[in-house]
Amino acid sequence: MSKKIISLSVDKNVYDRYNSKCKKEGMIISKQVEIFMKKKLEEQG
Repeated sequence: MSKKIISLSVDKNVYDRYNSKCKKEGMIISKQVEIFMKKKLEEQG
């Protein structure tokens, strides 16, 4: 699977809090965004 580099603008506070959560739980933010996008696509059919 090929990857696409993207740039996002998000609220700094939200990013900082989520980044901290990801680090504590050993998650990667970009993978979390990818999972979110896949779920949204599946919901739409």
